[in-house]
Amino acid sequence: MNDHPADPATEAFVAHRDLLFTVAYEMLGSAADAEDVLQEAWLRWVKVDLTQVQDQRAYLVRITTRQALNRLRTLKRRKEAYVGPWLPEPLLTAPDVAEDVDLAENLSLALMFILETLSPTERAVFVLHEVFDIGYDDIAAAIGKSPAAARQLAYRARRHVDARRPRTPASPEEARAALSSFQNALVTGDLQGLLSVLAPDVVFVSDGGGLRLAALRPVVGDDKVLRYMAASIVKAGGTFTSELTTVNGNPALILRLDGEIDGVLAFRVENARVTGLYYVRNPEKLTRVESETPLTSR
Repeated sequence: MNDHPADPATEAFVAHRDLLFTVAYEMLGSAADAEDVLQEAWLRWVKVDLTQVQDQRAYLVRITTRQALNRLRTLKRRKEAYVGPWLPEPLLTAPDVAEDVDLAENLSLALMFILETLSPTERAVFVLHEVFDIGYDDIAAAIGKSPAAARQLAYRARRHVDARRPRTPASPEEARAALSSFQNALVTGDLQGLLSVLAPDVVFVSDGGGLRLAALRPVVGDDKVLRYMAASIVKAGGTFTSELTTVNGNPALILRLDGEIDGVLAFRVENARVTGLYYVRNPEKLTRVESETPLTSR
């Protein structure tokens, strides 16, 4: 048994680690990059004079945000060279994340896919204010701008996101019901049943990262999505199975081909119909779908 207590800097960092990881992940969409950001934040945190820090949580979020912003700008260049659409890395999450409705909505692959269209600074401001309810003074300190500029960035980012996300997001119960119907139709090969679950303007986005076959552009429209999925299943030439799981706080399916994970399929549901399908096939992004990652907004 270790009788030596951890030093105050370590205790504070450990106490807020899940929050800091969630902030970095929400900004970056990559668990590996989020872990790197936390390492960089830790190296800076241990050099801080804690007697001068009034709010350790706010200070740690500020350090993490700065490092995440630096990483986000680098990541943006990497994404521009990416093969096909870039989707966030799906994370298996505990039930408590799903119970926090606001956090689950903001962590959904559908919302995070929209965040990809923001500038790095707009994304940082949106994430800090909308997801973690951090005040503009603290946001301004984190991004190196005035509170007025932070407010303007938040307004612009929120208007951009609101124009693209569902006006009436489904409840968890509605989402699970639609997902269950989709899963049953998929497993039984009932294409007509599958068509009845899809909204006419459904969008299918797949991410293979150049390592697995995937559509190089989003597929739009129920008929086109259905044809693409049917052709993909035939081309795969094996036996597909699916299991219900919770990814980023939302219901999702893990699809297996001959027992091996082929990908994770996340959904956006509106008015009991599937309006968005997000299929992550890139094997480098499937390392965290079988063990839970703790995420929190507190």
